[in-house]
Amino acid sequence: MQDLQYQHIFACMALRLSTYYHSEDIPALPGDNLFHSTELFRVLEQTPGYTPVMLVAFEGESPVGKLLSITRRQFSLWGGWSKTFVYGVGDYFGGSMKREEVFREMLAYLTLRHEEDSFLIEFRNLEEPLFGYRYFRANGYFPVKWLRVRNSIHQELIDKWMSASRKRQIHNGLKHGAVMEVARSEEDVCALFTMLRQYYLPKVHRYFPDIRFFLSLISEPSRRELGKIFVVKYKGKVIGGSVCLFSGDCAYLLFSGGMRKSYAWLYPGVLAVWNAMLYAREQGYAHFEFIDAGLPFRRYGFNEFMVVRGEQYITFITLQIVVESLNRFQVQVVSGRIQNQTVGVL
Repeated sequence: MQDLQYQHIFACMALRLSTYYHSEDIPALPGDNLFHSTELFRVLEQTPGYTPVMLVAFEGESPVGKLLSITRRQFSLWGGWSKTFVYGVGDYFGGSMKREEVFREMLAYLTLRHEEDSFLIEFRNLEEPLFGYRYFRANGYFPVKWLRVRNSIHQELIDKWMSASRKRQIHNGLKHGAVMEVARSEEDVCALFTMLRQYYLPKVHRYFPDIRFFLSLISEPSRRELGKIFVVKYKGKVIGGSVCLFSGDCAYLLFSGGMRKSYAWLYPGVLAVWNAMLYAREQGYAHFEFIDAGLPFRRYGFNEFMVVRGEQYITFITLQIVVESLNRFQVQVVSGRIQNQTVGVL
């Protein structure tokens, strides 16, 4: 039993929920979902501005589910605020209770735990859009349209659905001297961080973390590959790059960018994404997903990078809870599909 200073216990029938605030207190747990792993917890724990919380459900002494929530603290001219978000709906591994029943208890506890310290609680990148829907609504959540862009990269030719202009840009960038690499030194990571920080500075809807997130990502000891940082260089200088996380059979593009104005003829932003996609394909990943692609009616930098095939559908539904000044909840139901569209984020 962990010290109660670091965990709270919530009992419901045969289910016991334990909350962990420090990675050294988390017991060995099954499951292979990166977004609910102790490894990602440790990376976030070392990053200023992030506060990870691991919620674990037990039946007796056996863990049956876990859910990692991330609280991000930001400051502005108008003061500070906190936002809590969760990727997916947790990781589950057996037990007598159904997954949705375990999730119901974890969701209720998580909402109660964060409703006082976060003005927004968001569940994003939902694999099963209708999983736990009634429990979300019962706890005051509402769904919002949000793009989820996942491309298959296990075909023989991963550029088969790419536009001719994108293929030409990749060819010209490499022909004129751009080099695509995996960042293997702290110097490369720092150079890319400096460039991406300037790139994301005007993007108020995207939060860019402290450099310790990136350094921890490539140095965190793990039995599996957590993520990779990719760079695009020209004459030894980093002019672009991207950051990917890996979970299951999917590679997730977290950040990417390039010095498009200074090195326009090299297309560093395009090469940054292409570099990550090639690596993911070589390592045997079947899908490549653009995290936080944004609202479905916005246009993006590489609108013609990849095409979602006609027979494939992307159903999107993100559930959020907004705590207003009078502690009321906004309720709105929106859902939809995307078909035969070219989508992406740069």
